[in-house]
Amino acid sequence: MNTFSRNVLSAAVGAVFLGLGGVAHAADTLKIAVAGPITGPVAQYGNMQMSGAQMAVEQINAQGGVNGKKLEAVLMDDVCEPKQAVAVANQIVNDKIKYVVGHLCSGSTQPASKLYEDEGILMITPAATNPDITHQGYKMVFRTIGTDDQQGPTAGNYIASQIKPKQMAVIHDKQQYGQGIAEEVKKTVEAKGFKVVLFEGVSKGQTDFSALCTKMKSANIDFVYYGGYHPELGLILRQCREQGFDAGFMGPEGVGNKDISAIAGPASEGLLVTLPADFSADPANANLVKAFKDKNQDPTGPFVMPAYAAVQIIVDAVKGAKTEDPVKLADYIRKHSFDTPIGKVAFKENGDLKEFQFVIFKWHADATKTPVK
Repeated sequence: MNTFSRNVLSAAVGAVFLGLGGVAHAADTLKIAVAGPITGPVAQYGNMQMSGAQMAVEQINAQGGVNGKKLEAVLMDDVCEPKQAVAVANQIVNDKIKYVVGHLCSGSTQPASKLYEDEGILMITPAATNPDITHQGYKMVFRTIGTDDQQGPTAGNYIASQIKPKQMAVIHDKQQYGQGIAEEVKKTVEAKGFKVVLFEGVSKGQTDFSALCTKMKSANIDFVYYGGYHPELGLILRQCREQGFDAGFMGPEGVGNKDISAIAGPASEGLLVTLPADFSADPANANLVKAFKDKNQDPTGPFVMPAYAAVQIIVDAVKGAKTEDPVKLADYIRKHSFDTPIGKVAFKENGDLKEFQFVIFKWHADATKTPVK
């Protein structure tokens, strides 16, 4: 959990509301829903999104807000579950909130996005990477992160050119995000002439992977790509190492969380991870990084700066278009570029960024990471 307070309301809708606009009255505020996992196994990622959006709201409000109004963030917990995400989206519709930063998990983002499209609500996700989300022909959906058909080839090309595995396995969690990126990696390495001898799914929430480790060890697997999140991969790493299975492992940004080191311990050393560039290392963000650190918050998480950027883009669009109409703002966003902590960004017609770079890092057991040269 982050340092700011949270009040959990109805479990039926799983929504957490936290006004960040001070004492301003509702008529004097511009509400932005920030939707993602505040509770559940991947709440750490939701925390990144919430802290990034919160910082943007606080700093924009300190500069006078927008059009004489203060921003108010309304935090909503979808637990990274599709059904809960739909409930949250319905709550946002009922509350007449016009803008959404989120959702985080692809499996939650896609069903929620349909409601936002139908209701004319502007959504910018800073974290959901599955390409299908922006392949639906929607006009109200954007993202401030890259896609798995960019991230998967980045990983696959590195595996083919640098790792050159003899016996490779690709494992995934059967979810839209995890399986989707696993398929992209498989397609990329096979196009380079490397055979994936084992392509298999595990269950979300599964805790016993001994049979999988035995199977991979018996098949002489020397490299494993995992598509999914850190709770399962952390256990896979630990249990496989306990069996003496010492193949190399790699995963997407969904595993690049300090808790994987807490779960896997020494077995997390050397894990390869694709992540967005470390925007906190950009000298242009020095003051922003200091602001996070002054609040004892970590600015280095992969979704922190993209969430900040999402709020900023909404505000800059309101100022530039001189309207709060989300439909008109969506049109404005497509036609303009924006200076943000993730760089100068512009969008394709489908709502994806025109440019985004994923970087390969080596993860360490002490939860630090270093870029791979």
